[in-house]
Amino acid sequence: MSEKPIRRIAISTGGGDCPGLNAVIRAVAYTAINSFGWEVLGIKDSFAGLIYPDQIMPLTLETVRDILPRGGTIIGTTNRGNPFKWEREKDGKKEIVDYSDRVMENFAHLGLDALIVVGGDGTMKIAQGFFEKGMPVVGVPKTIDNDLNATDVTFGFDSAVRTASEVLDKLRTTAESHHRVMVVEMMGRHCGWIALHSGIAGDAHVILIPEIPFSIDRVSEHLLDRQRRGANYSIVVVAEGAAPIGGDISAIDRSPDGTVRLGGMAQKLAPIIQERTGLETRVMIVGHVQRGGSPTEFDRILGTRYGEAAVHLIARREFGKMVALKGTAIVGVSITEAIGETKKVYPDGTLVKVARSMGICFGDAKT
Repeated sequence: MSEKPIRRIAISTGGGDCPGLNAVIRAVAYTAINSFGWEVLGIKDSFAGLIYPDQIMPLTLETVRDILPRGGTIIGTTNRGNPFKWEREKDGKKEIVDYSDRVMENFAHLGLDALIVVGGDGTMKIAQGFFEKGMPVVGVPKTIDNDLNATDVTFGFDSAVRTASEVLDKLRTTAESHHRVMVVEMMGRHCGWIALHSGIAGDAHVILIPEIPFSIDRVSEHLLDRQRRGANYSIVVVAEGAAPIGGDISAIDRSPDGTVRLGGMAQKLAPIIQERTGLETRVMIVGHVQRGGSPTEFDRILGTRYGEAAVHLIARREFGKMVALKGTAIVGVSITEAIGETKKVYPDGTLVKVARSMGICFGDAKT
């Protein structure tokens, strides 16, 4: 019996937004329509659009025209949309329900032959869950944190690093003018890729990341040593998930599903630095600006390559796979490989060694 021909596919974007999502959407639509003559649907707000299937957006050559340089995603996203553990309110109380069968039914009802899921670790785990239930799924790696395994780089990361580096460039002039220490908090819950890359690119003097617990004494001594050597200002970059040796990460709050929202480490550090060094110290939280704006040229090209490659995985019926960058090639890897473990900064890796050679302090014993 011959396989059912592919005629209609869909794409969804899940997790936090980032520059480059629209590049993927555009590439998927262009490739599917121009190369294969398929119909393409956009599933709005991640898997929510398959729980409530009126949230569907036809993606034509006209609807995706001119979206390449736009940040965000034209089909919306959410990081609180796991159909296997969907939170709903009933009789005034919140409860967790499994809507995965409902998603499978709506997938079939829409006449879909495959789904491209764009997202990070959490979204890929959901995609794997649906693949195991029989849905033909292909993944595209997206996260500004660059922490998804099995790919050299995720799109969105380069754009976030550029934004963070530009912030450091702008802070440098005001820090130098007022002879201040600026403590700048970057995104990075479990991994310090953004802090590390932007810290090196932005010529920071201290970089604190989750992978290397720090001593505030060593940080303070490093800043005082800079002052003694004639430097009248300093830039301290700290990832939101960084923690002191023997201490805890800084949490702002905890959601009903148990998810911890990190942040506030910069505000905790600044007064301690000022007290121990006598140097005027200010705080800057870069926050969600790292997710916004137009994608860099690198992310536009990478997102386009990922979207095109994802369609070709579908054409070859290589489901349960995620497109990935390996060196200069785009390849297909199993989604299980991508979600097996988080890709973290290696404390003794090349880039950390480069930073140390530049005199950057990580607040540890090697500083």
